[in-house]
Amino acid sequence: MVKDDAGHMVDGLTSKDFQILEGGKKQSLNFFTSDPFALSAAVVLDLGMKDVDLQKVNHTFPALEGAFSDFDELSIYVYGNTVSQLSDWQAAGQQLSATLEELSRVRGQNNGPPVTSGPLGPQGPMINNRPVDAAAPTVYAPVQEAHVLNDAILKAALDLAKRDKSRRKILFVISDGREYRSNVSYRDVLRVLLTNNIMVYAIGVGAPALPVYGKLSKLHIPRLGYTDILPRYVNATTGGEVFNELTRVGIEDAYAEATNEARNQYTMGYLTHSNAPGGFRDIEVLVDRPSCKSSSIRPCVNVFAKAGYYPTGPATH
Repeated sequence: MVKDDAGHMVDGLTSKDFQILEGGKKQSLNFFTSDPFALSAAVVLDLGMKDVDLQKVNHTFPALEGAFSDFDELSIYVYGNTVSQLSDWQAAGQQLSATLEELSRVRGQNNGPPVTSGPLGPQGPMINNRPVDAAAPTVYAPVQEAHVLNDAILKAALDLAKRDKSRRKILFVISDGREYRSNVSYRDVLRVLLTNNIMVYAIGVGAPALPVYGKLSKLHIPRLGYTDILPRYVNATTGGEVFNELTRVGIEDAYAEATNEARNQYTMGYLTHSNAPGGFRDIEVLVDRPSCKSSSIRPCVNVFAKAGYYPTGPATH
């Protein structure tokens, strides 16, 4: 994707305007198109968000459905402590609307710790720290909180990998970005994404959308997981940034902008001559604008592309 300094998408470029470097070496293009692609989109919703944030998202579902065309196909996934696929792959229509309508009634977290003791605990009234009904004590074992974002992205990515290759494959995450207690690591999930040409777009809701939520909040804290892992996924697969939105209108606008960006991109291919085994191969996409007085401080265009890929077999990419 190519944008100007004002953030508008740049169209009208040809294959002669681009250079692709793999491992620092220039590659010869044998495929180029700027035609829009139909989408296969896995929509992944975080049910572990605060209820106030989840309810804000729930009211935007009509706009989410409207952001996709009749030629696109979608599947809905949700996660919290576990991952579930709520709908099979289908175009926007009555069945998808029914799924989203049912999902809109789900509540998020109540923002408070579970009550495990005291007069309001599950054991009932207490007198001098002893239950009134001592004959029937209640043992309360709260479910350990988890935010299995890595697991959710992996599940959706594996399903996306099976979709028709003529479609552009995107994973659309709506979340506060927390990752905790997944069975798989970020590195393992990223390999699946980059092997199957899957791009991650994300809308950050809640804390990530706050102006004061800076880089120091987006860290991996031992035994507490990641506070916001979404930027890592988005940057590695698209070269872009998360749409961090505070308002309902902002979230709705982000749906349309993200799907428009995903659908309308320059697509290039080349035959690699690298003899390296199946490890990661870094790529760099450059745009030549002869009439533009560019500088390293203020480039004429900004190019957004994935950082590289993992080869799946001989050759083509």
